[in-house]
Amino acid sequence: MTAVALATACAVIFGTADFFGGLATRRSKVLAVVVLSQLGGLLLVAALLPALPGHPSTAALAWGMASGVAGAFGIVLFYRGLATGMMSVIAPTTATTAMAVPVVFGLLTGDRPSPLALVGVVLGLFAVLLVSREPDNGGARGPKAGPILAALVSGAGFGGFFVLLKLAPADSGTWPLLGARIASIALVALLALVTRRSLRPVPGSLTVTIAAGVLDMAANVLYLFAAQRGMLTLVAVLVSLYPASTLLLARYVLGERLSAVQITGVGFALGAIALIAAA
Repeated sequence: MTAVALATACAVIFGTADFFGGLATRRSKVLAVVVLSQLGGLLLVAALLPALPGHPSTAALAWGMASGVAGAFGIVLFYRGLATGMMSVIAPTTATTAMAVPVVFGLLTGDRPSPLALVGVVLGLFAVLLVSREPDNGGARGPKAGPILAALVSGAGFGGFFVLLKLAPADSGTWPLLGARIASIALVALLALVTRRSLRPVPGSLTVTIAAGVLDMAANVLYLFAAQRGMLTLVAVLVSLYPASTLLLARYVLGERLSAVQITGVGFALGAIALIAAA
């Protein structure tokens, strides 16, 4: 139950962080948003290290840095997709892939959920597929292939991030996240240097960018503790339901239309959480 509660809260915060990240990339350049948001997350995890239990080790930092590399590729492509495509399509598409990678890994490495929990896993996958459906745009053409491809590849990066964090020692606390942030910031900053992209934020975008990074790190902390306490197969499914909060924010803040199918998907997401929690 603790892992379920942590993973569910993680999903809500992840979805909110992605909403802020999408807003930031519409106002500023992608690499600037990624680096500055990641710096905000780094400051948060550094502040949390003395307060939360955990033991630093080479293995904890190494697995964290490996996850940071995967996550960096994921978030750059994800924010680019959010900046060029519909938020209510890109976020769920990414989540579908991000769910599949750790679920398959968990099953292959010995996770054996109960039959009721497995029904919840299937329902969760179905929920993500439903909310991924593009709403009716009044005859407008569907989403472009570029943003969708970016969403799929970014989902694979996020899935790798989840798996690699799970492989860190169980007693390491939040130390893997410190390694992850150091690696991701260094990688994206190097990419900006090589491509000669400016990391200077556009005026008016800094607050929302930092908010995205702080919320993302808060969600990462919740995920790490959930993964340390529960099966990766179940935790990953619950965390991957984060598009529901992104969709609702996009609907009520940006006025993006949601179809009846997407709304049904949100309902199925709630059902998946209930089934996994009851198992």
